[in-house]
Amino acid sequence: MNLIERLALGVPVIQAPMAGTSTSLMAAEVSNAGALGSIAVGATDAAGAREMIAQVRARTTRPFNVNLFVHAAPVADPEREAGWTDWLRSLFVEFGAEPPQALQSPYRSFVDDEEMLALLVEQAPPVVSFHFGLPPAEAITALKERGVLLLATATSLEEAQRAAAAGIDAVVAQGIEAGGHRGTFDPAAPDDALTTMALTRLLARDGLLPVIAAGGIMDGAGIAAALDLGAVAAQMGTAFVGCPESDADEAYRTALAGPAAWHTVLTPLVSGRPARALANRFTALAAQQGDRRPPDYPIAYHAGKALNTAAKARGEHGFGAQWAGQGAPLARSLPAAVLVETLKAELDATRRAALTMRTI
Repeated sequence: MNLIERLALGVPVIQAPMAGTSTSLMAAEVSNAGALGSIAVGATDAAGAREMIAQVRARTTRPFNVNLFVHAAPVADPEREAGWTDWLRSLFVEFGAEPPQALQSPYRSFVDDEEMLALLVEQAPPVVSFHFGLPPAEAITALKERGVLLLATATSLEEAQRAAAAGIDAVVAQGIEAGGHRGTFDPAAPDDALTTMALTRLLARDGLLPVIAAGGIMDGAGIAAALDLGAVAAQMGTAFVGCPESDADEAYRTALAGPAAWHTVLTPLVSGRPARALANRFTALAAQQGDRRPPDYPIAYHAGKALNTAAKARGEHGFGAQWAGQGAPLARSLPAAVLVETLKAELDATRRAALTMRTI
């Protein structure tokens, strides 16, 4: 049984898990519409994840995805962290605030979270996905023994091969166009920055795992292109940010619909790891960064979140983590279920048009 049949998907689309933006309501609406909805629990604890899973299950009986962060534990560096907050101090002062006295990691990696693993083994959600790397072998074994289908993000052939060797069931091929955090296993290693098209084709040709294309895909034509390259489905995040079920605030939605959508930027400034965002005041700080290095992910996020809170309190919304991919200008503000139905109609129309062209 292939991936689409196992999940009983009527539309080969996965709504990307977006911590802080995707919601249990969105996931349920997407799943009920025939695609795969996702929740992101990497920024919460086991109790929070339990509640989110319960909320999804209260709204749908269809499969859904639970996403985890599996980054390496950050290495504290008080001197670097103090230098980072000192650099940002003038901005905090602009908004009548002081930077945090000491930076802390705002959440744990799944690698170090035994309570989260125990919860997932108990709850056995239909799908669990991993970002930033792979969990320990015992976690993979425990989840597979419960019948959970496992996905992992890969940005290169080598990462995909590691996922296959670890027992992952399908790989999310994340191109450089994708919004949000790069899923690279080692952020300090060179990044070949492969595009979604190139990476999807390379991984599909390799044939180790089913491939889910991710990055810059916003409509049915994009889904069709990914399928033509050998993908079994497309994962879409930015396309769902504007849905009323998302937790994106009004400033984020306004920015997504404005000129910033044409100028996304890959930056480590917000969180400490490279992530693609709408161009705003935070991303513009790169021009002044010099040789400063942000603290390790996610310690840098402590400063970024605090700065955004201070700025928003004074009516400035340019310091939010407004993640978006390069397809952002194609975003639509539709209810999640309507968007899924629209994507299916566009995909079907694209396939019919291609078939007509082949018969001419």
